[in-house]
Amino acid sequence: MERYSYGMVGLGVMGRNLLYNIADNGFSIAGFDLDEQKIKELQEGATSEMKVKGIGSLEDFVSALESPRKIILMVPAGKPVDAVLESITPLLSKGDIVIDAGNSYFEDTNRRIADLASKDLHFMGMGVSGGEKGARTGPSIMPGGDLEAFHQLKPMLEAIAAKVDNEACTAYMGKGSAGNYVKMVHNGIEYAIMQLISEAYDLLKRGTNLNNDQLYEVFKEWNNGEMNSFLIEITRDIFQQKDSLTDQYLLDQILDKAGAKGTGKWTSEQAMEIGVSIPTIDIAVTSRILSAYKDERVKASQLYPKKEISNPENIDLFIKEVGDALFLASLISYAQGLALLVKASEEYHFEIPLKDVVKIWRGGCIIRSVLLEKFYTAYTKDPNLSNILLDQEIAAIVKEKMDSLRKTAAFAVSNGISSLGLQTALGYFDAYTTEYLPINLIQAQRDYFGAHTYQRIDREGVFHTSWQSANS
Repeated sequence: MERYSYGMVGLGVMGRNLLYNIADNGFSIAGFDLDEQKIKELQEGATSEMKVKGIGSLEDFVSALESPRKIILMVPAGKPVDAVLESITPLLSKGDIVIDAGNSYFEDTNRRIADLASKDLHFMGMGVSGGEKGARTGPSIMPGGDLEAFHQLKPMLEAIAAKVDNEACTAYMGKGSAGNYVKMVHNGIEYAIMQLISEAYDLLKRGTNLNNDQLYEVFKEWNNGEMNSFLIEITRDIFQQKDSLTDQYLLDQILDKAGAKGTGKWTSEQAMEIGVSIPTIDIAVTSRILSAYKDERVKASQLYPKKEISNPENIDLFIKEVGDALFLASLISYAQGLALLVKASEEYHFEIPLKDVVKIWRGGCIIRSVLLEKFYTAYTKDPNLSNILLDQEIAAIVKEKMDSLRKTAAFAVSNGISSLGLQTALGYFDAYTTEYLPINLIQAQRDYFGAHTYQRIDREGVFHTSWQSANS
């Protein structure tokens, strides 16, 4: 029987595209799926140069792989992953490697690592970002966990990953479930930037009455400069997409209710769990939830009608300010996510290399941006930087654009245009850069009603006061 170097379980669009990418780079690979149609599509889409085989029997699939077997799972997170592992692990041998390339929750990955280790099998969690196109042509790949297994996979991963300056957008993300954790935070940042872009769009559309053609030109100009990124690029293109059903612009026919698959919520929950402030990511999750209240929002808009928007006098200046505000708020969103990775690395002993994280995010992934080059420089200088906002060069960028963020947020507030993302980015920055916050009053209140104690600024120790009522 002909043997294959790699195996892929799950031949949906992502699995099939990643499999073709592996085959394009000279590696032989077998694919398994219970759906015969997917196996047929795999075979029909493969070129004559690819060494690819679709198999519908799990036993035959495992038997067709070289030893040690290297099997990638591209199936939905949660119970489907456990179901595959339950079926496939009895067929594996000591030293075989299983890689979960889906968006699995990091604690699930920890459990699976321990379970397969007890069976002398290697298990790795590996984040993959870039969508269907990225999987096919070069994604950003975030493997973590078993270092021995990673070294066996490294040549293949570096071959199929996106390239920036001839460097592969993949690297070892750390111990345990670090790969899944990094991908989770990546997705949280993605939520935040998408929310901020939608607010910038709303401000330009309602604040200056720009049409889709004009919005296309604005985003085109932004993407040609310092804001060059995947999300700005695709937003530019969205403005030009016509609807085949109505011959109108498609964007204007889409209902304003956002979907979510859970990774943004996981990021927020994790930040709360280990005590990291990520309000712009949090509000992006909340905004998607709020969007689902469509019927209530329609009723509320009738009960609380908005005043007429006061358009800015200088449209060109306003567009520039909105762009600078979007750039800075996005930078602050990255800062929040990266700060979460710093704390999580300590909390869970991941040993996440922040320099490599931002390096591999520069290409292939959904949050790729030229801004990440500046982050890479910052972490190269100081790998232990706790927050990217503490870097001198980043601080210079922030100072240059801060006035635009304040003006844009003020315009939105004064005109009743929702700008939760911009406001939380600004609020986070103001709190983070304030030496003395009014939390002393909160501590006094907590001690007053609950004897929770407090610390003092003039001496060491923990204190409690028997507070005296003003009416006593």
